[in-house]
Amino acid sequence: MVNETAYQRVQGARRKDKISTAELIHGLTTDFFELHGDRLEADDHALIGGVGLLNNRPITVVGIQKGADTDENIDRHFGSSTPQGYRKALRLMKQAEKFHRPILALVNTPGAWLDVESEYHGQGSAVAQCIIQGMQLKVPYISIIVGEGGSGGALALACGDQVLMFEDSIYSVLSPEGYASIMWKDSSKVQQAAEELGLTPESLLKDGIINQIIHEYKPGDDLSDLRDFLDKQFTELENLPMSELIEQRQRRFRNY
Repeated sequence: MVNETAYQRVQGARRKDKISTAELIHGLTTDFFELHGDRLEADDHALIGGVGLLNNRPITVVGIQKGADTDENIDRHFGSSTPQGYRKALRLMKQAEKFHRPILALVNTPGAWLDVESEYHGQGSAVAQCIIQGMQLKVPYISIIVGEGGSGGALALACGDQVLMFEDSIYSVLSPEGYASIMWKDSSKVQQAAEELGLTPESLLKDGIINQIIHEYKPGDDLSDLRDFLDKQFTELENLPMSELIEQRQRRFRNY
């Protein structure tokens, strides 16, 4: 993995056979009960959220799901959440705080859904509220970048006390294609853009943006070791005084 170029890592993060958010949820939790709607407008199918048991520990899970085929991708906006999806995620995270449940966020998105309707319905505000309130949640909060972590759409669910990345994943302010188009007006320079963005897990770990790199899982893999690891991390976070937990989370993000 470490010998791959940055753009090869981009391609790996976008692989169609990559383990999905839904597969991770059902591999990590039992008795998962999905919850729907933002209690204002609609239910966004790109954002999966609900309650399940992680080693018999009740947790809230929110995650962005890409489609397995064209029809499902259209239904899930190709893994780009709408304002209704971010408001649903925030509703469930606030519910988790009320009932003292830890939060697990699974991120795989090229970015928030960018269309006129989303802007009319408050896309910027929905993302901002996830970030602002995510920084203040009085429960342990772990975020995992599963594949693509694009721009504010990813950051909205990546405000955790621990931010982890799979080996084949990326996390950046925008896509390398977008960076190349803006910087050089030439999208063919995408490989150079990927290098300059520093979007690989190794670069981000070195810069202190993430806490740890997780080895890659494939569909059908046994997730018991990841489940045990997350259970241990939640226990350690729960043992911190709440004021210290929130202060550490906010200080961590202020550093960059």
